[in-house]
Amino acid sequence: MENTKLWGGRFKESAAKILDTFNASLPFDKKLYLQDILGSKAHSSMLERCGILNKDEKEAIHKGLDTIKEEIQKGTFDFKLSDEDIHMAIESRLTALIGEAGKKLHTARSRNDQVALDFRLFTLEANYKIASLLLELITTLLNLAKEHTTTIMPGMTHLQHAQPVNFGFTMCAYICMFVRDFERLTASHQRNNFSPLGSAALAGTPYTIDRFYTANALGFNAPTLNATDSVSDRDFALDFLYDLSMIGMHISRFAEELVLWSSYEFKFISLSDAYSTGSSIMPQKKNPDVPELLRGKSGRMYGNLFRLLTVLKGLPLAYNKDTQEDKEAVFDSFENMEICLQILNDLVKTMQIHKENMKKACQKGHLCATDLADFLVSHCKIPFREAHHITGKAVGYAESVGKDLSELSAEELCKVDSIIPKEAHLSLSLENSMNSRNSYGGTSTKSTLAQIESLEAWLNLAKITHQKNQRKMEF
Repeated sequence: MENTKLWGGRFKESAAKILDTFNASLPFDKKLYLQDILGSKAHSSMLERCGILNKDEKEAIHKGLDTIKEEIQKGTFDFKLSDEDIHMAIESRLTALIGEAGKKLHTARSRNDQVALDFRLFTLEANYKIASLLLELITTLLNLAKEHTTTIMPGMTHLQHAQPVNFGFTMCAYICMFVRDFERLTASHQRNNFSPLGSAALAGTPYTIDRFYTANALGFNAPTLNATDSVSDRDFALDFLYDLSMIGMHISRFAEELVLWSSYEFKFISLSDAYSTGSSIMPQKKNPDVPELLRGKSGRMYGNLFRLLTVLKGLPLAYNKDTQEDKEAVFDSFENMEICLQILNDLVKTMQIHKENMKKACQKGHLCATDLADFLVSHCKIPFREAHHITGKAVGYAESVGKDLSELSAEELCKVDSIIPKEAHLSLSLENSMNSRNSYGGTSTKSTLAQIESLEAWLNLAKITHQKNQRKMEF
């Protein structure tokens, strides 16, 4: 039996049934139907401009592609596993709809540059969507930070009480992480916004084509430089997966804080019932399943990144079938990150902040110890190491009488060491401690407000820059 594949002219036997299942990517790459149609429209428009197609042929192709798009979106398109991939599925249907003109569409291109184009278009659009969601989350966190520049909470190192900070300052720390994530996405978008279309199989094409036209028509900065690199390159996908892995890591850190802060041991926040779950056996439970899942999703991001790195390791030039394994990792990470950012934004908007519980927590762990040491250095003119030792004695005394350092009276403090003056007691005020850290980037209310102002200026500029990255297509 003769091979009936579109590429089957050289073959005498038909493909084994198991090969269709093993070889086909259609079950998952059909997600790229819109990108494939857009690429085909741009390509056929270019072929008509270059005299390779006539106007009637181009218009028939565009009309047929519009029909196929409508069929897919309505769910009436017949996806056949024997077509292998979305490119062949659309081309087969196009030829059935419009006849000979459909067979001419593949002139001056290969499935190699076609899939490179479709996948790149999808990845860059996904990049843009994730960056948009990051800007929404940053906006939400900034609004929360502005409300809590005087809300004192314990700052921690090693998960131990360290120094008093304000909650707005803590939110700014996470905002800075997400700012870097946005900037990584923007840099990746700019670095990879080049069109591989027209590279053909690996060496270009003998037809006189205009790659600059198709690149511009599809919203790219320019065509890629080297045809062989163009069809084998998947750096754009790796960049995106790495960027998502970094976002996932930052989300996991924030999610861990939310899990801790919502526990009875902390009780700094309460999560909305709408974003919590209960126990099937313990009726009193209110579980922070959303932040726990957010925390866990980071492993999925890392796995998909390493999965594609492994696929690409050691691949020779140019296109190899191994790279068919590139798409599912990107699809999975994108879809999961999209819902992660949406639900995290909603979660933050609806959670309650318990200011008094945060302040009470600051009265444990001797958070003002460093302030006492700094006071002794600046007012008593003694070396920091000596001040550190004296403060340590004061902490020891406080613990022996069952008090926090901040609860000691001026008289009790002076008994610890004769060098301690009465006014040193003022250094143990939580508010004074927090507001004394007024250095650039510090936790004082004044410094936090300056950080918020800087981040708001960045956000306004980022929104303008991001808008410019929105893909504009003309053909």
